[in-house]
Amino acid sequence: MEIRTLKYFLAVAREENITRAAKFLHITQPTLSRQLMQLEEELDAQLFIRGKNRIVLTDEGMLLRRRAEEIVDLAKKTEKEFLERNDLVTGEIFIGSGETNAMHIIARMIREFKQDYPQIKYNLFSGNADDIKERIDKGLIDIGLLTEPVDIEKYEFIRLPHHEVWGILAPKDSELASKESVTPQDLIDLPLLSTRRMIVQNEIANWFGEDYERLNIIATYNLIYNAAILVEEGIGYAICFEKLINNLGDSNTCFIPFSPSLKTGTVVVWKKHQIFSPATSRFIEKLKMSLKK
Repeated sequence: MEIRTLKYFLAVAREENITRAAKFLHITQPTLSRQLMQLEEELDAQLFIRGKNRIVLTDEGMLLRRRAEEIVDLAKKTEKEFLERNDLVTGEIFIGSGETNAMHIIARMIREFKQDYPQIKYNLFSGNADDIKERIDKGLIDIGLLTEPVDIEKYEFIRLPHHEVWGILAPKDSELASKESVTPQDLIDLPLLSTRRMIVQNEIANWFGEDYERLNIIATYNLIYNAAILVEEGIGYAICFEKLINNLGDSNTCFIPFSPSLKTGTVVVWKKHQIFSPATSRFIEKLKMSLKK
């Protein structure tokens, strides 16, 4: 299985049409069709359902698309890293971050780093801790910014001087909006939106105690932005961190912290025993030195 063939496959999956994909790839339609048939034979799987005017991926095809995207991205990243080794002041750094205000620390670090290495580019990926750890493990991300609780046993890490505050994102016209804080009892029977990550759900369950079983969780989310829209539309109340959603000005939502207070730490992680590009290695060293001050 060649990288080139996977790129052909991804082009067809994207265009959903052999003719358009062949034109995009600057190859003939028969050549592209032959490459796809050989790929199906090699994998012993049907990757496409071929219609008259459209090609649709099978379940096997959708699986290959996910894997092919990862393989092609990793190949590009590897090629760039080898090119970067000839020049320590250029290259790319791949950073993954959960939704956390600790990203301000990383942003300030990037701003300072750019003064010394202005030609370095940065690739940002947003996701929850599970998404980011998976991409670190696959070599698609160099550095991850994660909120606890999170299993970081197999990573090098730096704990940041920052804690997130848990609470409720609520409509401003709700009864909770006038409260300075909310207790577990305040949230019983209310329609709640909670994080999807099980390890975080357990942390929240410990805070609620016996009342957790009485909660009415109507939806889960992995990133808060879309959940906040549901709150704006009056569908429910989101359990989330403070300051991730702008509650100022014309916003019709507000944040109310938990009482007793519940806070969580943040960590920067990277793969153990990993040989990074010069750009990434220098960034990690600067991060270590800055946080030791």
